[in-house]
Amino acid sequence: MHDDVTEDSSPALNSAARLESDPIDIAVIGAGAIGGSIAARLDAVGHHVTITARGAHLEAIRASGLRLTGALGEHTARVTAELTLHRRPTLAIVTTKAQDAPAAIAANERWLRDTTVLVVQNGLNGARDAQVALPHAHVLSGTTSIGANVPEPGHIEVTTPGATLVGALNGAEQSTAAALVSLLQPAVPAELCPDTQGVLWSKLMVNQVNALPAITGLPIQATIADPRLRRVLTLSLREGVQVARAHGVHFAAVQALNDALLSVLAEASLATAEFVPLLMAHNMGDTPNTGSTLQSVRTGRPTEIDYLNGAVVQAAEEVGLQAPVNAALVQMVHEVERSAETSAPAFQSPEAVVSDARLAPYVQL
Repeated sequence: MHDDVTEDSSPALNSAARLESDPIDIAVIGAGAIGGSIAARLDAVGHHVTITARGAHLEAIRASGLRLTGALGEHTARVTAELTLHRRPTLAIVTTKAQDAPAAIAANERWLRDTTVLVVQNGLNGARDAQVALPHAHVLSGTTSIGANVPEPGHIEVTTPGATLVGALNGAEQSTAAALVSLLQPAVPAELCPDTQGVLWSKLMVNQVNALPAITGLPIQATIADPRLRRVLTLSLREGVQVARAHGVHFAAVQALNDALLSVLAEASLATAEFVPLLMAHNMGDTPNTGSTLQSVRTGRPTEIDYLNGAVVQAAEEVGLQAPVNAALVQMVHEVERSAETSAPAFQSPEAVVSDARLAPYVQL
């Protein structure tokens, strides 16, 4: 389970065709719910997989393997598990939380310099930031709709077998992106994405559902079912669409959302626009979905809220706009995070949320 340090044990990718050889050495940096799902499936189809993890999760994987259950099937992956990489892979997939990615890339930079790196992450700038940190690597952008959680260390449970979308940051890497999709498809649903920004913005809109559960402690479906909270979500989505349009973004089709639907949300009355979050909830099914941000709050880990609603706020500032509803949601999630540092999270009732002075001027029911 532990490899010796090897400078050139897995040659760097030199051509797109190399990705189609089977098996290859693949590293998954950050094998939590999403990374663990992808790592286990890549192991299941025969690749040599190394993962990085921490704490009890790392120790459980070292002792008993990485156990996958749920919508992508059942498999126990006997992967190599480390705190950081000890060798150069042919392909590295970075699946840490957005706020953890810079440190994770820096810790493994020696082994990522000349290889292919797929960044699968929430937010808008993960792949471009990685490209700056790894100027000699072949960096690709990815996002995934896989839904998963970690019910116990070493165990990944997949609730939704969503697609992983892969795109190039420039024309020179298009063939590599296409070959990578071919490599992933036997393991997980994967598609080539010709417009990385459109996909990232659409996924950012999907992830708008995360803030209110983290503030209230309620599942996503329950927040959308509440008319007061549904109005807040509709307003935050509308801000996001307006900011994206100011950046010239054409939304890609991701899960229940697409450009036409988001255009209606931005232009219709608020009462009509609320059918969009209702559609999002319908597509989640009946099993309560807490969302990743609430999961982080409950486990005492920092959330990605600055890279979700916070990304809308930052993008608005870049074009001289404001996103006050998104800004309020970011602040409120951080308040719940801080409360959880010393006691149980101080969740708010739906009435308290819409009565908050930062949101009340915009919520008109």
